[in-house]
Amino acid sequence: MESLHPRVRLLWIAQGALAAIALGVGLAAVDRWVVDVPTIALGVVVAFGVVLGVAYAVRRYGVWRFEIESDALYLERGVVTFVETAVPFVRVQHVDTQFGPVERVFGLSSVVVYTAGSRNADVRIPGLTPERAEKIQDTLRQLATESDATDAV
Repeated sequence: MESLHPRVRLLWIAQGALAAIALGVGLAAVDRWVVDVPTIALGVVVAFGVVLGVAYAVRRYGVWRFEIESDALYLERGVVTFVETAVPFVRVQHVDTQFGPVERVFGLSSVVVYTAGSRNADVRIPGLTPERAEKIQDTLRQLATESDATDAV
């Protein structure tokens, strides 16, 4: 199975660090207006959040895999709950490539596969270079179009 681009770890680490800093700012606001929180406690909470965010990002990268077979797109991911997903091409409605502002900073993009159905009707492959995302998008479109002719539904 194929893994994501290594730069996605940096993106996920940055997101975790920003969440830890936001938590620290929230605790500082509580300290100022609600109850006195020791400054050392604020630092410990932020540092623990950053370490936890880094560990989570590294582990998340280590388990995220995908593969394009002739009949379906297969994904494996998850840190706390491991999820294996198979998206049959006959269920694919359309495929998008997304370049969010934060992803663009890291030179990354995502492929989003929209499927028929109401629960989990889209699957996202993050952490791809724009060139790789476009190739995957083209491949998935081609395979979905080919499988449409054999759809028995």
